[in-house]
Amino acid sequence: MDAAAWDQQYQAHELKWGREPNRFVRQQCERLPIGDALDLACGEGRNAVWLATLGWRVTGVDFSSVAIERACRMTSQQPPMPALRLTWKVQDVSALALRAGSIDLALASYVHLPPRERDEMLLRAAAALRPAGHLVIVGHDERNLAEGVSGPQDLDLLYSPHRMRTLLSASAGLTVEVARTVERPTPEGVALDTVVRARRGPPG
Repeated sequence: MDAAAWDQQYQAHELKWGREPNRFVRQQCERLPIGDALDLACGEGRNAVWLATLGWRVTGVDFSSVAIERACRMTSQQPPMPALRLTWKVQDVSALALRAGSIDLALASYVHLPPRERDEMLLRAAAALRPAGHLVIVGHDERNLAEGVSGPQDLDLLYSPHRMRTLLSASAGLTVEVARTVERPTPEGVALDTVVRARRGPPG
């Protein structure tokens, strides 16, 4: 969907994804050393706001202006210090330019793009990591198409732990610490997600 379609999706709900962070984002990020984070396709900001409450300085980027308006509203409801750590941008993450060595965490939570755009985005995010920085990916798994519920119904838009491991280790030079398919209970049944956490090594 394009930005206008996502604007309509967000306008149809008070908070489409709720206020709490995604459970797998929480699991993969809650013990990481705190620094500067980038939340790619951040939606209404639930993960970014949660990271800011932990002490992260977070930039959330999404091409839906409605989503970013909601994120700003959520920011205004936070205590002063977390709110000061949050920055929001309306921009297409598939065309986002990132400076090398500028972030300690890149988060891509349910960012479903065509394969070439997705891989290029992830490689740019990997290149932006500082030494010991992390890239965390959560998305609908390709097995979900036949074995799970909801999510994109186009195989090309889905994630694979093996494909992500290969991309991030061979093409980005990251150490892949986690790459697996996980179950996520929903009211409609069990969904299958890919969860990945990869780390940039120290300077060579």
